[in-house]
Amino acid sequence: MADQVQDLTPQEVSMGMEEGRFLLVDVREPNEVATEAYPGGVVVPLSTFDPAAIPDPEGKQVVFACRSGKRSVTASLAAQAAGLPYDKHLAGGILGWKAAGLPTRVGG
Repeated sequence: MADQVQDLTPQEVSMGMEEGRFLLVDVREPNEVATEAYPGGVVVPLSTFDPAAIPDPEGKQVVFACRSGKRSVTASLAAQAAGLPYDKHLAGGILGWKAAGLPTRVGG
């Protein structure tokens, strides 16, 4: 079965973003992102999720993220079902990101 989602740790995602290897796609809703956002993430809410709305990653690997790691798996599977090779997500979501001591910013 091709539909699988690879868990990445907050440290792996943060380092990959710093190195320019990952594009973080935040699938939380605008009201959630307005309160607290991932630095450098792009927002494509799951409620209106369209894989075509994901910006061109320009050679980077797409990594989905949400609050706790559930919606990001859903988004990855939906993208794969649409024929996109986006099989990575941030395990633990923004909760895990903050628990790892990584920075967030206010406002999407």
